[in-house]
Amino acid sequence: MKLTDKKPLVYLISDGSITNENYAARSRSFLDLVAAAVSSNIQLVQIREKHLSARKLFDLAIATRKVCKDSNSSLLVNDRIDIALAARVDGVHLTSQSVRAEIVRQFVPQNFLIGVSTHTEHELVLAKNGGADFAVFGPVFESPGKGRCLGVEELSSAVAMAGSFPVLALGGVDGTNYADAINTGAAGFAAIRFLNNAENLRMLKTDLGL
Repeated sequence: MKLTDKKPLVYLISDGSITNENYAARSRSFLDLVAAAVSSNIQLVQIREKHLSARKLFDLAIATRKVCKDSNSSLLVNDRIDIALAARVDGVHLTSQSVRAEIVRQFVPQNFLIGVSTHTEHELVLAKNGGADFAVFGPVFESPGKGRCLGVEELSSAVAMAGSFPVLALGGVDGTNYADAINTGAAGFAAIRFLNNAENLRMLKTDLGL
């Protein structure tokens, strides 16, 4: 599965609040959110739940894949290539601490999506040359616990350097500034807080013509 040429790409990242203990209730809420994302034509969804056991993460990936089935929404699992492959989701999102994209590419199906988190233009070059399908770049705007924001000027420079390789803005993106990120030429944007809200997803469908 490859990324659509339709832009902007919107990348919903789960908020990390699901644990083994609250799995029953929180997983239902997350699946409801994903259903709203699917109906809003949100193109990318990432499961980023670091507090779940491997078994629970696998269960969540399977359940989420069923929600995304036959839709325009591609599903990725954060970092856990094994679970992404076992659950037969659309791809994996690699962090700066993950196995490099060029290594992952050797062991996954041809159309398996690989996204990579980047914070510098050097990391962006490595992602682009390593066989990734897209990268997120940030933090662009102020975001709690993320340190210095890079700003739209650095995002614009990174996008220009990347050429046709899709770069998505990440970090502090919300309803007040996502247009600023898109206007740099970025392929789209990713967010946790802003996109973990069904009303915002439905608003973006209308505003962006998704």
